[in-house]
Amino acid sequence: MRSFLTAFLIFYLLGNIVLSQTHKQDDYVLFSKKTTDKIILDGIADESTWQNAIEIGDFWLKFPTADRKSTTKTTVKSAYDDKFVYFLIEAFDSTNRYIAPSLKRDNSIALADGVAILLDPVNKKSNGFGFACTPNNVQSEYLFSPNSERPEFAWDNKWFSSTKKLADRYVIEMAIPFKTLRFDADNTRWGLNFIRADQKKNEFSTWTNVPVQFQGFDIGYLGTLQFERELQEQKGNISIIPYISTRSVSDVENGEPTSYKTSAGFDAKVAVSPSLNLDLTVNPDFSQVDVDQQVTNLTRFSIFFPERRTFFLENSDIFSEYGAPPFRPFFSRSIGLDKNAQPIPILFGARLSGNLTQKMRIGVMNMQTQRKGDFAAQNYTVASLNQRVGARSVVKGYFMNRDASTKEGEAPLSSLEKFGRNAGGEFNFTSKTGEWQGWAGYHTSFKEGLDKDRSFYQVGFGHFGNVYSGIIDFDNFGKNYYADMGFINRLETYAQTGPTYDFADTTFRSGFKQMYNQNNFTFRPKDRKVIQMVFGISNYAVWFTDGKLSDRTHSLSSVFTFLNTAGINLKYNIQEDNLRYFFPLPDEKPLSPGNYNYQNFTAQFTGDTRKNAILDAGFTTGGFFNGKITQYTTALTLRKQPWVNMVLNAQYNDLKFSSDYGRTKLWLIGPKVEATFSNKLFWTSFLQFNTQQNNFNINSRIQYRYSPMSDFFLVYSDNYFSDPFLKNKNRALIFKLNYWLTM
Repeated sequence: MRSFLTAFLIFYLLGNIVLSQTHKQDDYVLFSKKTTDKIILDGIADESTWQNAIEIGDFWLKFPTADRKSTTKTTVKSAYDDKFVYFLIEAFDSTNRYIAPSLKRDNSIALADGVAILLDPVNKKSNGFGFACTPNNVQSEYLFSPNSERPEFAWDNKWFSSTKKLADRYVIEMAIPFKTLRFDADNTRWGLNFIRADQKKNEFSTWTNVPVQFQGFDIGYLGTLQFERELQEQKGNISIIPYISTRSVSDVENGEPTSYKTSAGFDAKVAVSPSLNLDLTVNPDFSQVDVDQQVTNLTRFSIFFPERRTFFLENSDIFSEYGAPPFRPFFSRSIGLDKNAQPIPILFGARLSGNLTQKMRIGVMNMQTQRKGDFAAQNYTVASLNQRVGARSVVKGYFMNRDASTKEGEAPLSSLEKFGRNAGGEFNFTSKTGEWQGWAGYHTSFKEGLDKDRSFYQVGFGHFGNVYSGIIDFDNFGKNYYADMGFINRLETYAQTGPTYDFADTTFRSGFKQMYNQNNFTFRPKDRKVIQMVFGISNYAVWFTDGKLSDRTHSLSSVFTFLNTAGINLKYNIQEDNLRYFFPLPDEKPLSPGNYNYQNFTAQFTGDTRKNAILDAGFTTGGFFNGKITQYTTALTLRKQPWVNMVLNAQYNDLKFSSDYGRTKLWLIGPKVEATFSNKLFWTSFLQFNTQQNNFNINSRIQYRYSPMSDFFLVYSDNYFSDPFLKNKNRALIFKLNYWLTM
């Protein structure tokens, strides 16, 4: 502990004293005057409000380098009234030709031309909102937080925009309702930044000077949106989203007759205070959510799939950003879904989240699910508190409780099924510049009859510089640490109980310790075709609690990014696996326990993302346990911008095991077609052929947005066996209608 505190003090001093290039928010100020004019969103700046507004511009280049101003001109003006904050953005462009893959909402400007506005209404570097728009008026909104690796695009809310294309630029007018945001009316200084994507040049620019190694939405590098005077407090800030759906389900595999069901429910958003939001749901329906993209799993552990359901997303970082990926004590996907991602009915839920004070954020959630099959009815409760300390650091803690309930006559529950409780706390240090970071946490669980080995703790440091970035992290998991509302994929190992498939499969539970170290060196040649080169070395080792090795990986990697957006990734792995149990992957029989040493090499090529025909391809060759692996991956994209996108993803694994383990061939093919007939009408069809899961899935969805944030969905889903091919398992046809009502 003494050495930990000493090292942490060194990082703190380096982060706050030695580093001199600290970002100053007051160096970037956009003044927003109050207006009484009626602003018509038409992309034409003919209102007197815009003639008198103060303009800012002179953006910094963000990528491929951040050491100079952008030559692509972008100007911004702002105004506000009692209901909206307005922005007028003029993005100059000499070609009047834009990269526009789709008209579908929530298409990131990482792949399209456009401009994003980043807002931190509390202005305490705790979290923020993003609103982006393309020249074709394709909207996307998202959430971001201090530890976000990427924005959360699944968050949806109502706002308004209009665009107009001119000979030398495109113009965006935005009106963002104050009711959409969480803020204190007395606070007239908000955090603000802008991101401009110019895909033809493969350039990104930002209003403030964000270092190239950080994301453009980094909350530590915001400027200031200065309102002229106090804002109007938003009263009666309530949104209700009722829905009605009907579905037809045929369970062909089990020989059950077609069933028909009509259901209704609603979601609601209530502003309890200017910065606290209450989300309510009754009988929610998530049929409109995109299906998960399946993967081939060549490991012994579970795969992490992200949360996509809107109800769980606003301020989700308050609950979910404990631990480190992929070890999360809380993972909302565990609520309302079983281990096979099949829905379990949620009866109702409530979720209070936001800022309690300027430096304190809280989150409280309660959900009740219904009994389904052998899975008992469950009640989930979570409470989390984040307290900011210093410039960007956070102390946080949580408590979680899951209780199962049964009715008279139902089978009694085991001791592990009755309840699960978790508590923990963390300290996450971030220097003012964001270059130095450190983290430490302790987590424990409570189960009936388990009093020992039920904790998980972690400690780590990281430096994120312009040239060198690296982290080192250590984690220790007790055998009896359970996270019923989380995702801890290594505590349980999928295995066979014997040397043939005549034996039953099972899972074995074992505590472990792990150490991870990653070091990257990044070079950015100027005025060359190769704009970025990253050379990395990483080491990952896992031990059982008795000190014996579980597995370890040493990797050398290099990534080359070209000016035309194409790239090449190379990676060489040295792997050692110590199997304690029979590993059920080969077709003939499971791999025997023992020690396996092997190496393999992976190469991947990514094509020019601006083209209408894009080819991504890769291969892996070398050793795999006691045999050889040959893996091919490809993704071919064909599109007619912005109307049609067709993508064919395919992966083939050829595993040649030694001795009498045989040869295993695994196919994963997933063609996807998206057609955007307008900004309101979309059609998506997704096919997935997975021989490992013996499943062939068809999912087709039509979405019509008849009013802002109000949709009609028609969804068709069909599942077949891949062997025997096209033998039907089940199918469903779903109609859903929702309406977003703001009061």
